[in-house]
Amino acid sequence: MCTVTLEYNQNNALARRKLAALLATGLFHKVEETHEEPTPEAVEAHRQLREAALEHSRKSMSTVIARYL
Repeated sequence: MCTVTLEYNQNNALARRKLAALLATGLFHKVEETHEEPTPEAVEAHRQLREAALEHSRKSMSTVIARYL
């Protein structure tokens, strides 16, 4: 499952009709937005994941970059 965020002009009739058509398909449903602050554990987990992805990227690209130096 994933979340898709749509921003639209609520005064625009076409935008409202398109949103209603999307919801009517049954493939999407409306979820009320909540603004919750991430927990310190979630922030740390995100930081570690980001660092691991960057480290992997550095390792995998190092040989490609070295060719052009």
